[in-house]
Amino acid sequence: MSGKRPALRRGVCFWMELPVDWTPIIPPASIEDCGLGAREVNLGDTMGPIGKAIFLTKGVGKHREKLTSFELALRDARIAEFNLVRVSSIFPPGCKVISIQEGLTNLRPGQVVYAVMYDNATNEPHRLLATSVGLAIPADRNQYGYLSEHKSFGQTDEKAGDYAEDLAATMLATILGVEFDPNVSYDERKDVWRMSDKIVTTRNVTQSAIGDRDGLWTTVVAAAVFVDLPAGA
Repeated sequence: MSGKRPALRRGVCFWMELPVDWTPIIPPASIEDCGLGAREVNLGDTMGPIGKAIFLTKGVGKHREKLTSFELALRDARIAEFNLVRVSSIFPPGCKVISIQEGLTNLRPGQVVYAVMYDNATNEPHRLLATSVGLAIPADRNQYGYLSEHKSFGQTDEKAGDYAEDLAATMLATILGVEFDPNVSYDERKDVWRMSDKIVTTRNVTQSAIGDRDGLWTTVVAAAVFVDLPAGA
């Protein structure tokens, strides 16, 4: 049985197949050059990034090509210059919501950026479409919250946004033990969220549009974009 372990060649990191019980005997300075620190390599102590902040954004684009209309929607949302990676819907503990202006100052063109993002598209003239990302934040900031995605046809901004917001709040309520009736209207459940001392904030970002009258592709996008803020921010 074997596994991948890092090796060094003139200060350059690369990967090679070595036995699982292999232990590197490398001068500490060389290990530090590889960004590993002066310690034995342990594959179990690596983990992905945790976003410290998010910003909400939305956009719409129209073009005869569907892919180009999506690109134009990303430009309208001001996130087209990043390599976007879609992730699932957890709002990290301690994460905060910031403005798009502050978020963009901490990102660089070409950067790999994680986002909870949803899009919708149509080339049917005059068809109403929408996409939305809902957010529910717990009162206890050591607890994670939820983000939810929703897209629809025939719904206004308000209806689609309320639906996405309700999805996020409902998922959060189920893990916090907030009692609610899933069969009542969203407005009634929203009163429950407001009265609960466990859910402090629910909100959404929603983009709707009407299909181009000449049959161009119309794409809408909504996103919650993760940002790694500098220390002390």
